[in-house]
Amino acid sequence: MPLTVCELHHIRSLDQLFDELSRQLKLPSHFGRNLDALYDSLANDVAGPFELIWRDTAEARKALGADIYATILEILETVAEERGDITLDIHH
Repeated sequence: MPLTVCELHHIRSLDQLFDELSRQLKLPSHFGRNLDALYDSLANDVAGPFELIWRDTAEARKALGADIYATILEILETVAEERGDITLDIHH
């Protein structure tokens, strides 16, 4: 299966994050648009392999707040480690 590349830009809210991930990674229609559902969908529903590129994270961290931003990163890193077919290119 070909590599899917998901590029996140100018994320300033969880809704923007969920919209971009849904659009680019084709999250299922039953995706619950919360952080628990994000983990579940990325871990189980999205076909791999895929690469997630997120370079302007400073503005996301500021807009989302440090705690939510850290939780998102933890979810992405955990799923990548568990699956093994996800590459993260995140610039902190």
